[in-house]
Amino acid sequence: MKYLSLLVLQLGACLLLKAQMPNPLPTNAQLKWHKNQYYFFMHFGPNTFTGKEWGDGKEKSEVFNPTQLDTDQWCKVAKEAGAKGIIITAKHHDGFCLWPSQYSKHTVRESGFKKDILALLSASCKKAGLQFGVYLSPWDRNHPDYGTDRYNDVFVNMLTEIFQNYGPIWELWWDGANGEGPNGKLQVYDWKRYEQLIRRISPQTVIFSDIGPDIRWVGNESGYAGKTNWNLLDTSGFKRGHGAPSQDTLGTGNYRGAQYIPAEVDVSIRPGWFHRDSENSQVKTADQLYKIYLESVGRGANLLLNVPPDHRGLIHERDIASLMGLKSKIDIIEKTDLLQKAALNEAGPDKQQPKKTSTWYYMLKTPAEFTGIVLQEDLKYGQKVASATITLSLYGEQIFQETITTIGNKRIIQLPKTMAATELSIVVNESKGLPILKRAKGF
Repeated sequence: MKYLSLLVLQLGACLLLKAQMPNPLPTNAQLKWHKNQYYFFMHFGPNTFTGKEWGDGKEKSEVFNPTQLDTDQWCKVAKEAGAKGIIITAKHHDGFCLWPSQYSKHTVRESGFKKDILALLSASCKKAGLQFGVYLSPWDRNHPDYGTDRYNDVFVNMLTEIFQNYGPIWELWWDGANGEGPNGKLQVYDWKRYEQLIRRISPQTVIFSDIGPDIRWVGNESGYAGKTNWNLLDTSGFKRGHGAPSQDTLGTGNYRGAQYIPAEVDVSIRPGWFHRDSENSQVKTADQLYKIYLESVGRGANLLLNVPPDHRGLIHERDIASLMGLKSKIDIIEKTDLLQKAALNEAGPDKQQPKKTSTWYYMLKTPAEFTGIVLQEDLKYGQKVASATITLSLYGEQIFQETITTIGNKRIIQLPKTMAATELSIVVNESKGLPILKRAKGF
């Protein structure tokens, strides 16, 4: 009996310790990543010319031959669209390298184009003031060493080439896909070794995969994060690729997650990831992109929007038109602040109603026409808000109310219609410690 009592005491102590454990905090690199919010993905390679989504590695290198490639045009479009950077598919599953790697014979060196795409894009990004990132698929359907221990050396050498020759690399994107190589074998990826290499040679690079270590996949490729979206995740017992948590979990994160691993939403402006002329009439409209923006950035995630160059090596005119339409809508949010001159009253924790952690109350002297509200937490202190009620009133009479869960880096509440209001109240109903919000905005 005394052993049972001791076990109960130990269990109670463990639970108390867990309850007192600090909320995981972001690193400086993760905080910088949060600020970028929206940037381009660019799928480019032999698939652009063969029409395939997943090349089989048997395509001839010569097929890659853009006729008007202009990475300055890519960066100009990204900049004008409001994107903060570009992540390029340096190597997709077909094994084709957009740089003349010493460790492959399926590269731009053997192509009809010859030039080093990574060198060109890295230089263009620096000139334009954009972040530069790379996607490097560990799956390689061309390399003869794939499926053997030697391939882990190859992949490490490729990573080293890229970081030494084209850095600084802001974000490294790892796809967890794992299929057969040219010898019909599967590869056992040495993820620990890959990660240790990057931490050593580029500690400020954030690493993406379905379970991080720095950024997680959101669990879908449709363009939305969960309405509840914690920047926290439990990765214990899971592994990259087929061993990751469920897609629902990736979309919402974990309330008591032990690691700070925020979500990134990856989605394409077109039906496919690589450009096809046959999809020119199916480019997402500005309205569709804006809905994606509200359901990704507007739910605390970052948006990685795929904008694939065409066979010329340019961003297509249809894509540009939609992107500029999106930018005009984002500008309304970013450049409008209806609460700039509002008086603000803050109330701390309510001792009578302890679940109501804090209240923020904004008052305008004259009505303003609201179409939406933007809330943000100061994430250097961690993500804390679990429930909040937002109320708009006109001279004391409630005209709109909505209860949300998480806020995180940014929560955009789009109103069902334009509403004239003089007061905004934000009541935090539940929080993991004292919530620290940045000043709210109205648009």
